[in-house]
Amino acid sequence: MNIQQMMKQAQQMQERLQKQMAALRVEGNAGGGMVTVVVNGAKQVQSLKIDPEVVSKDDVAMLQDLIVAAINDAHRKADEEMSQAMGGMLPPGLKL
Repeated sequence: MNIQQMMKQAQQMQERLQKQMAALRVEGNAGGGMVTVVVNGAKQVQSLKIDPEVVSKDDVAMLQDLIVAAINDAHRKADEEMSQAMGGMLPPGLKL
């Protein structure tokens, strides 16, 4: 295989990965589902749901912590999904 073919293959792989990232939707939760965040494979927040039970002006700090935790959970799951997707595209024996 020559270098041009390898570059073309790499470009095609990158394009497929970008499409997968755009299509991927991962849900992260915190507080037993009190806060739910959906992100795409590029880690852009697509939606945020907050259970009204957790909304209290007396405990804004807890709500903020739950939102951050839900986003971090969604990002971790997106990383895992993309790692698995990329692992299937790599040649045998080559790992991330």
